[in-house]
Amino acid sequence: KKIIWSDVPQNTVYEWSEAGGTKVYLHPSGNTTTDSTLEGANGLLLDQNGNLILCQHGDRRIAMMEAPVSAPASQFQTLAATYEGQRFNSPNDAAFGPGDNLYFTDPPYGLKKLEEDPAKELPYQGVFRLAPDRKLVLLVDSLTKPNGIAFSPDQSTCYVANSDPDKAIWMAYKVDENHNFSEGKLFFDATAWVPDRPGLPDGMKVHPNGTIFATGPGGVLVFSPAGKHLGTIETGTAIANCAFDSNYEYLYMTADMYMTRIKLGAR
Repeated sequence: KKIIWSDVPQNTVYEWSEAGGTKVYLHPSGNTTTDSTLEGANGLLLDQNGNLILCQHGDRRIAMMEAPVSAPASQFQTLAATYEGQRFNSPNDAAFGPGDNLYFTDPPYGLKKLEEDPAKELPYQGVFRLAPDRKLVLLVDSLTKPNGIAFSPDQSTCYVANSDPDKAIWMAYKVDENHNFSEGKLFFDATAWVPDRPGLPDGMKVHPNGTIFATGPGGVLVFSPAGKHLGTIETGTAIANCAFDSNYEYLYMTADMYMTRIKLGAR
């Protein structure tokens, strides 16, 4: 078993295992253009067939690696790159929801000048749904910096992090029978913590018991499904994303310079 994670500025995905240590898994990971200053892949996940899906900043698309995960190679198939004829900003993170739909966020972090970048085509930062038939639906266009995204265990609620220091919040959206968002409400607001604690709402994962582990100001914040802050795994540095191992025994966390893990309790 191994864990893989993105080094976004280095256009590289790394792997780590207890037996083999750290090594390059995939390069380039998300920028296959001739402009080496653009960034690589960010969010990574596996589809139901075990294919690696990548949120590619430099290529500004959702892509699937064509090679098997056991023999990675930088050949990619585009799953989605435009909405109504306009290129995405830079897909950031993604999660599979009901009906094998892929939900993903599209902030401007992969653009050199962010919202002011002349290459930006969409007038908003969206949350999208990509259906199995490749139909694309815009779900949310009102968030300033949509980032991490995850579902409740029954997939009836989708949580979205907004990594804006002026509006450091998580939203919770109900998912209707058509797999779209029917209503959204504020799940938690951490804006007041931003000046004193490193990090912003970013990647997150949901435990099978419904507990949300969300990177944010101070480290990894732990929430109940009702939005109660249960505690924080304090890291002393900004955490970008997190992931469980297959047994939910460890929580792995990525920061700018580190990939680390913490052993979880029996609960």
